[in-house]
Amino acid sequence: MEQIVEKKLKVTLVKSSIGRPEKQRKVLRGMGLVKLNKTVLLGDTPEIRGMAKKVAHLVVVEEVEVN
Repeated sequence: MEQIVEKKLKVTLVKSSIGRPEKQRKVLRGMGLVKLNKTVLLGDTPEIRGMAKKVAHLVVVEEVEVN
């Protein structure tokens, strides 16, 4: 039986959203990142990649394969 490998993005908030534009804060909230150093696993979709790109200066993104 074949194992299905699903790609996920591991996104960690490494810089504060204080003093950032409201649009960037909304993107972070939409990704579930509210507190500093919080990590979330999100599906690897074009929408999530676009959100991560908008706040790339505030987050660290890693690709992870989940069985």
